[in-house]
Amino acid sequence: MAAEYPLLDTVHMPEQLRHLSRKQLPELAKELREFLVESVSQTGGHLSSNLGVVELTIALHYVFNTPEDRLVWDVGHQTYPHKILTGRRYSMSTLRKPGGIAGFPRRNESVFDTFGTGHSSTSISAALGMAIAAQQTGSDRRAVAIIGDGAMTAGMAFEALNNAGAMDANLLVILNDNDMSISPNVGALQNYLARLLSGRLYTNVRKSGERVLGVMPPVLEFAKRAEEHVKGMVTPSTLFEEFGFNYIGPIDGHDLDTLVATLNNIKKLQGPQFLHIVTEKGRGYAPAENEPGKFHGVGKFNPEDGCAISSSSKKTYTQVFSDWLVDMAAKDERLIGITPAMCDGSGMNDFAAAYPKRFYDVGIAEQHALTFAAGMACDGLKPVVAIYSTFLQRAYDQLIHDIALQNLPVVFAIDRAGLVGADGPTHAGSFDLSFLRCIPNMVVMTPSDEQECRQMLTTAFHFNGPSAVRYPRGGGPGATITSELSSLPIGKGEIRRQGKKIAILAFGSMLAPALDAAEKLNATVANMRFVKPLDIELVHLLANSHDLIVIIEENAIMGGAGAAVMEAMQALNIATPTLCLGLPDTFIEHGVHETMLAECGLDAKGIITSIEKKLTE
Repeated sequence: MAAEYPLLDTVHMPEQLRHLSRKQLPELAKELREFLVESVSQTGGHLSSNLGVVELTIALHYVFNTPEDRLVWDVGHQTYPHKILTGRRYSMSTLRKPGGIAGFPRRNESVFDTFGTGHSSTSISAALGMAIAAQQTGSDRRAVAIIGDGAMTAGMAFEALNNAGAMDANLLVILNDNDMSISPNVGALQNYLARLLSGRLYTNVRKSGERVLGVMPPVLEFAKRAEEHVKGMVTPSTLFEEFGFNYIGPIDGHDLDTLVATLNNIKKLQGPQFLHIVTEKGRGYAPAENEPGKFHGVGKFNPEDGCAISSSSKKTYTQVFSDWLVDMAAKDERLIGITPAMCDGSGMNDFAAAYPKRFYDVGIAEQHALTFAAGMACDGLKPVVAIYSTFLQRAYDQLIHDIALQNLPVVFAIDRAGLVGADGPTHAGSFDLSFLRCIPNMVVMTPSDEQECRQMLTTAFHFNGPSAVRYPRGGGPGATITSELSSLPIGKGEIRRQGKKIAILAFGSMLAPALDAAEKLNATVANMRFVKPLDIELVHLLANSHDLIVIIEENAIMGGAGAAVMEAMQALNIATPTLCLGLPDTFIEHGVHETMLAECGLDAKGIITSIEKKLTE
């Protein structure tokens, strides 16, 4: 029997929300939270973070005149309540599905999604830009950035704070602190102080006092110091006030009365404001409260007990990396594991448990992670950086300048390479082959199965320079994995099927569909393994003995492995016709991974169709 939501059913847009009384808001929060659990249990997605911001989302839309007032959500994985309250409740059943709504804010999806995002720590910069735009155009609209404590670990957030504090823009930054429990001082007294410090009376008294004391500089300075000490006894305000913000908080982020009152007060203040709220991940749903990490990103589950409805028994590439990391660490004490806040997602939990003194989670700080690894490599350690392809993009300068230029032995275990399904274009690893292969000193490997992934990681670890092993999300073809830590010869591919006329050069995940297509076409198939250094001898052999060379990769065609093969053929003065298959020059929307590949022509059927079309030209 479907749950009933009598109050939520009356709220389809923020305008209707604002007609409710304050006394009705807690009941709305309860219904919204129940709907979230029911909805995400059927679609999968992010749950813990969304349960934690229910009251905050209601309060923001209740107080501010959205979408005229701009709400900018950091990362955006916590915007499900926002989507539900802004006209998309009945589209939640399509969440992260082909043609459905995205799991992150999208400007082309709703006018309430003021800034598209998926990566962290962009909200303050974007909201500051909007605040300055309002100032430049004479508008009185407000700009609000909502950022989590994890995203505040990134340098970009502090760059924006530093810039914002020096400006007189009407910017509100809300720090959603959910990494600590609600401490005793976040109670009645603290909430009262937050209301007081955000109110006009306090602000006016302070300004009047400054005017009166301004003629007596020593007394004014004494008063300011006294104020700082009084506020400092009850609030961690010093850091943010040094940036030039008026700090308020921390307050209970689940107390709607306090949230609404404080936001109403802040809305009347001028200049940069900083509100610190404390929330609980997974709030209101016991399984998520008990294991917020497990319910950060979930598949379909039973809402009664939180148990997953189905799960694959096949080992994922992430698990292959996890096993290899622990095994290699046992063999070589120089191995150090580094991740920028993706311990669980990158498969480093087992290593962190087994070797806690050799594991470093540096927070959401990709740039720092790479230069940190470079420093270790300079002094004889062997750092392994586990990072998603999409997040490696954020540290490209460090990859070139601090690691490759100095030819340092840092291993990059690049997860989520290629398309990533439901997470969509913000998280797709579509470009790493293109941006890696142009960097001198790099070795770039693409495993075609689980065993080859293990071998390539070992190869990378023993290589005395920068190296990358890039592998897709999920599982491979199901190859048998041995316990050995054996290496592969660098820059050497292999012929996996001998055929005639057509030679398919497959990179990484594309080997399996290439082999399937080759059966119908009677084509030769090469598992190229290395994008850099490319197996030039194998390219020469195949190009001179076949009528058509087909290169397949799960990467952007532009600048990718196909381009590398064609460059090699040109250098060899080989004019054999070529066909490059890969990801098109567009951002590919979220969906089911297998379907997305098929739509890009990267399944066996699509490969056959493209080759047959090429042969008729």
